[in-house]
Amino acid sequence: MQEVIQIRTSQQNGLYDITDKIKAIVSASNVKTGIVNVYAQGATAGIMIQENWDQSVQNDVITLLRKLIPHGIWEHDAQDNNGDAHLKAGLVGPNETIPVVDGKMGLSTWQNIFLCEFDGPRDRRNIIVTVINEE
Repeated sequence: MQEVIQIRTSQQNGLYDITDKIKAIVSASNVKTGIVNVYAQGATAGIMIQENWDQSVQNDVITLLRKLIPHGIWEHDAQDNNGDAHLKAGLVGPNETIPVVDGKMGLSTWQNIFLCEFDGPRDRRNIIVTVINEE
């Protein structure tokens, strides 16, 4: 089963919790044992599994990436001023794969799935969700 979800982003850099959308797709798939792959389309976004207890961890992720990969010093900035976004997306990666166990994602209590936006705001980010049955 495969579905595309779309979300709007409101910040240049931000993490957006998409866990509930993915849970609904996994539930609708009726897969009991397998995997779900979550893939962000685009060269300036990524997918990350991270804690969602409060906003502090997400803020820390963005702060770390801004310190590691500052804006405005990259060769690619001469083309479209988003060299840092490409590097951040490459570091985070475009996808995560989560086991499906007894019909639910095998995430721990504190794990959530985030779209990581590094070149926003965007009217639409596409995320491809693929659920694969074990058989």
